[in-house]
Amino acid sequence: MPTSTRLRASPPKAAWWCLVNFVDGIPLTFVELPEQTVPAKGIAIVSQSGAMAAVLAVTLLSRALGLSYSVSTGNEAASGVEDYVDWLVDDPHTRTIGMIVEQFRNPRRFLAAAARAGAAGKRIVLLHPGKSSAARESAATHTGAMAGDYQVMRLLVARAGVIFAETLEELGDVVEIVQRCPELQPGGPAILGESGAFKALMLDLAETLELPLPAIGDADSPALRAALPPFVGVSNPLDLTAQGLVEPDMYTRTLHALLGDARFSCILAGLIQTDRSTCDIKFPPVLRAVTTECPAKPVIVAGLDEGATGTEDYVSALRAAGIPYFPSSERALRALARLTVARDVVPASSMSESLNLEGLAAMDGIVPEYRAKELLAQAGLPFPKGRLARSAQEAQEAADALGYPVVLKAQAADLPHKSDAGGVILGLGDRTAVATAWDQLHANVANARPGLLLDGVLVEAMGARGVELIIGARNDPDWGPVLLAGLGGVQAELLQDVRLLPHDLSEAEIAAELGRLRGAALLHGYRGAPACDIAAAAALIAKLGRVMAGEPRIAEIDLNPVILLPRGQGVVVLDALIRLTGQGA
Repeated sequence: MPTSTRLRASPPKAAWWCLVNFVDGIPLTFVELPEQTVPAKGIAIVSQSGAMAAVLAVTLLSRALGLSYSVSTGNEAASGVEDYVDWLVDDPHTRTIGMIVEQFRNPRRFLAAAARAGAAGKRIVLLHPGKSSAARESAATHTGAMAGDYQVMRLLVARAGVIFAETLEELGDVVEIVQRCPELQPGGPAILGESGAFKALMLDLAETLELPLPAIGDADSPALRAALPPFVGVSNPLDLTAQGLVEPDMYTRTLHALLGDARFSCILAGLIQTDRSTCDIKFPPVLRAVTTECPAKPVIVAGLDEGATGTEDYVSALRAAGIPYFPSSERALRALARLTVARDVVPASSMSESLNLEGLAAMDGIVPEYRAKELLAQAGLPFPKGRLARSAQEAQEAADALGYPVVLKAQAADLPHKSDAGGVILGLGDRTAVATAWDQLHANVANARPGLLLDGVLVEAMGARGVELIIGARNDPDWGPVLLAGLGGVQAELLQDVRLLPHDLSEAEIAAELGRLRGAALLHGYRGAPACDIAAAAALIAKLGRVMAGEPRIAEIDLNPVILLPRGQGVVVLDALIRLTGQGA
């Protein structure tokens, strides 16, 4: 590498295992890297792994992508990835940051740095190994078990504007598109190909990736229709057939038409290269289109036949024009799917409303159901009418006042899962049934948990039937508060049909997330059932988010089951549990 006697100002507390300053030609590493022409604004690599940093650097340099810095943070005894990202946000030589991180040691500082990067127009692409590793010991509630550390990290890091890659190859691909191309536009990709089979393959892959492709036809695409021969149908993906070999200008006309269509976020052109003579026919009209148009949306060219000869100078020309080239259309589409997901992420709210719960400060540990409901009722959460009873007679009097049928529920901080101990008895229709159930409930709990003292028994009116949801909240010690909502009931943990949500989403955004559940059809009226009151569920979840914003001592809230009633009739929370951290005041 070129060398320099001048060392740029370095990040604070620098303790490098490996650092390459490409801007000034200073390689503090034992890895030999190829020389490069340093661009005005390059790519910085920040990785905890020195080996992977070197691998990514070679990958990017081989694609004629200029690097500004490559840092591996090692064991992070003195400085971590957060320090370097924070510094790179202000670095004039860096446009894009590629990261490989196995653990964020200062998560909230990284979120702040990522938000600053986005505000400065810099994109971060992250590969985070470890989603399959064993999570930390889960907490007592369903929410803790169903919202693991990796999922929480991914949700909040993505919301800070970071783009995720799933593999090392994908990391290089996404970084290349981000570095070379304009921002992804609204809409979905247009795919241009030369084969009916390729069209079918792309349709299959797009569906697998959940990447919508805008549907087009002759009637709504006059510019594209005019660019094509009569026998080539207008569709997306588009099959140009082999006509381009005898009418090369068709590539230029087609690309111009696609670039001018606001329905497309980007264009992926998949070319069958075959040999040098075929490349000489196809690549020049493609290059004419992208160099004369100066596209305001990403254009990506992919070869379908890896190993075809005669492409090298054309690939270099494409890259010089700011057009990424990939040896595989599948790789290009996967990278576009990651960018589309990142584009559609709702940005974090700068202002978060909060709610405080009077009386919470005096409590510790697990708050039993009856007290949790008293607290959460202050936030407007809807619960069935109920009373705490400490004798069979009090239970009968409560049932008389509430109206039959009723349910009895054992109450104790050390009994978070009452049903497992026989501490819930449903459908009691009269005073005699209540008295009998009182004795049975206490016998069940004594058998399951010998020596456990109950605070009492909660007597509640039985509610109407509806769709069961599970709704919860978790204050992750590293990342902060998140919410969870999904289909509930006894199969909740088995099916895991839940959405993990930021705590500060609007009601409209929450309703949209509920619509992304796999079983969302149940909410809209399945097989003749009435449509559910999704707006009421969204309002409840939003209130829970405000509680989490206002009460940092709440580790978890678990609402399960929540009964979602028909549209206009609201929602009812049947069970509630709060777990607190630290000591009460």
